[in-house]
Amino acid sequence: QTQISGQGLDINKMDVDVLEQIHQMGGLQLVMPQAFAETDCGALADTGRTVVEFNLTGESVELPIMGGKTYNAMTFSGQVPGPTLRVTQGDVVQMTLTIPADEVTGHGNDMHASQMSATYFDSVNPGETSQYCYIAESAGVFKYHCSGVHLAGMDQHVL
Repeated sequence: QTQISGQGLDINKMDVDVLEQIHQMGGLQLVMPQAFAETDCGALADTGRTVVEFNLTGESVELPIMGGKTYNAMTFSGQVPGPTLRVTQGDVVQMTLTIPADEVTGHGNDMHASQMSATYFDSVNPGETSQYCYIAESAGVFKYHCSGVHLAGMDQHVL
């Protein structure tokens, strides 16, 4: 599953000449980009691409704010925002999320650059580690945030 939106074509509204031209050129072939075709870390490690490991810890910490006060934050590796991941287009990203056993809640990770559905990387419970991989196919600057379809208070994680 991807987070990419597409455009639909209504064949009933298309010009017959256009359809014939497409047919004469050999037709259309829909190809899934390699970034979305394979997500198995072992298979991607064997592609010869550079593998960039991105290890995060999901933890709740108390952080200072203006006025000498503090707030309780759900963080990645104790930071808000989380650590920056910098890769070259075409690299394999190997994202590992560990939740310490003494953490009070599960965490997850939704890396928008992966263009995979957040459901692919579900919540990780205290004392667990989970990993996923993808090819950094799309150039740009992307956010990542806590995610997980089975996390209670998901809106609080993102906020």
